[in-house]
Amino acid sequence: MKKKKEMSLETLYRIFIYVALLTLAVSIVVPVGWVFLASIKENSEFYGNPWTMPKGFYFQNFVDAFQKAKMGEYFLNSVLVTALALILLLVVALPAAYVLARYRFRGSRLINTMFMGGLFINVNYIVVPIFLMFVDADKFLKTMGAGGFFLNNLFVVALVYASTALPFTIYLLSGFFATIPRDYEEAAYVDGSGYFRTMVHIMMPMALPSIITVILFNFLSFWNEYIISMTLLTKDAKTLPVGLMQLMQAQKAAANYGQLYAGLVIVMLPTLILYIMVQKKLTQGMSLGGLKG
Repeated sequence: MKKKKEMSLETLYRIFIYVALLTLAVSIVVPVGWVFLASIKENSEFYGNPWTMPKGFYFQNFVDAFQKAKMGEYFLNSVLVTALALILLLVVALPAAYVLARYRFRGSRLINTMFMGGLFINVNYIVVPIFLMFVDADKFLKTMGAGGFFLNNLFVVALVYASTALPFTIYLLSGFFATIPRDYEEAAYVDGSGYFRTMVHIMMPMALPSIITVILFNFLSFWNEYIISMTLLTKDAKTLPVGLMQLMQAQKAAANYGQLYAGLVIVMLPTLILYIMVQKKLTQGMSLGGLKG
C-alpha cells in the first residue's frame, strides 16, 4: 500500500509538472506566433476578428517599417552597439575572470568582492548620474574648443553596456575557470608556454560553453536595452528598442497595426535565431559554468 501511495503521489507530481510546463509554453508560444502572423496582415484585417489567419503574405509592412519608420537605420545602430559592447566586454572580462579565478595576489580578494558587489547594482538606478557626468564632460570639452563626445555617441553607449555587464560576466566566467584542473596549465608551462598563451590557446577553448552562455545573455540584455540608450542618445542615432517605442506611439495614433507588428518581429527575430543556434551550448555552459562554481 505504501509503495502504491508513493507511486500515485509521484504520478500526480509529474502530471502537475507537465501541465505547468505546457501552460508556460503555450503562454509564450501563442503571443509570439500571433505577432508573426499579425505582421503579415493588411491593415483592414485587424478590424474584424483579430484571431483569424492572414489572407495572404503582406510583406509591405516590413518594407514600410524599414524605410518609413527608419527601423532599418535603428537595426544597424543596434547591431553596431551590441557588437561593440560584446567585444569590449569579452576583451576585458575574459583575462580578468581567468586571473581572479586562478591566481592569488595582493588585493585579489578586494577586487573579487567589489565585482560581486556590482551584481547587486541595478544599472537603471545609476543611469541619471551617468547622464549628468556625460553632460558635464561635454560641457568641459566645449569650453576647450572641442565638440561633444559622450552624448549621442554609439561607442560610448556600447562602453556603458560593457561596463555594467562586467560583474555578472566575471562572476560566471571565473566560476567556470575555477573548476578546470590545474594539470592543464602545468603541462603547458612544462612545454614552454607562457601565461598569455596558456590562457588563449588552452583555457579559453575549454571555457567555450561558458563564453557562449555569457555572449547570449549579454546579447539579449544589450539588444533589448531601452533606458540607457534612450537617455544617452537624445538625437537621431537611436537603437532598435527606442525606435520601436516611437513606432508604437506613431502607429497607434495612425491605426497602422501591420507596420507596428512588423517592427516587433524585427526586434524579436535576431534573439530567436541566436537562441536556436546556441541552445545546446547554452545548456552546457549553464550546467558547467559559474552557476555551478
